[in-house]
Amino acid sequence: MTHPDRIFPGIALMLGFCIIAPLIDVASKLAAQGVPVGTVTLGRYVAQMLLMLPIVALLGHPFGMTRRAAVLTFARAAVSIVATYSFVAAVQVMPIADALAIAFVEPFVILFIGRFFLGEEVGPRRLGASVVGFIGALFVIQPSFITFGAVALFPLGTAVGFALYILLTRALSRHMHPVPMQLHTAWAAIVLLAPVLALGGPLEIGQLRFELPEGIFWLWCFCVGLASTVSHMSMSFALKFAPSSTLAPLHYFEMLTATLFGYLVFGDFPNALTWVGVAIITGSGLYIIHRERVTARAQRARRSDAPSAPKPASAP
Repeated sequence: MTHPDRIFPGIALMLGFCIIAPLIDVASKLAAQGVPVGTVTLGRYVAQMLLMLPIVALLGHPFGMTRRAAVLTFARAAVSIVATYSFVAAVQVMPIADALAIAFVEPFVILFIGRFFLGEEVGPRRLGASVVGFIGALFVIQPSFITFGAVALFPLGTAVGFALYILLTRALSRHMHPVPMQLHTAWAAIVLLAPVLALGGPLEIGQLRFELPEGIFWLWCFCVGLASTVSHMSMSFALKFAPSSTLAPLHYFEMLTATLFGYLVFGDFPNALTWVGVAIITGSGLYIIHRERVTARAQRARRSDAPSAPKPASAP
């Protein structure tokens, strides 16, 4: 059980994540102005691997893994690539806050996956809130689609990819510490992505190709990996100090910091319709968190009220 004295550091680390994570988007948008989206995506994992390698070594974590952990690691890396590429492709042309607002339907995607594919019990209230959340996303997508075209749908790819990333992280956490998990996911993503980018150039597959960055774009590509590594480590350790039910509502603070950075760096500010969509998505998400807490309390109460099994009689 989490000690009350450790909850405050968990909250502080989660707020740190919400401040640092939008810097991934800022660096991605800056980098994508000079290099293809595929290169920016690959740069994120190369920087993450270089940063995590000495940390894992200094902390003395083992570099090996079981076969089960390896399968989960490559699956986690694959969906991380989808989520990262989709979001970088979106913010290349869209305002960061708009893209992030659409991607924030990720909690609803997790619920749908849990209900219809994993057989988890999800009540009608939470399913209803998920539908409302998707309607909120449409408030953001509709004007963005008119302005930017099909690229406005890329954040939905981020939402699905990140939802699967969270589910795979939960499964992998039973086999691996969060610190080496970041290292192994990075090199696995490089192994998966490098051949795709090598073929993307000759086949002329849009942004899915590799080009060596030049000048300041080296820095922006590195900053994508740096911000990703620091923010994800911050979230991982926040979850070690405080329960997810406490931290989940704080995640919506990222929407405000992303809007602030987008305005300060690029002069982008969401329009009124986008703010309506953000309000609907946030309200629906907070309601789902509330219902999950109520359900968890009810399950604990049922377990505590259940009669304990009789002890076997001792042999004479």
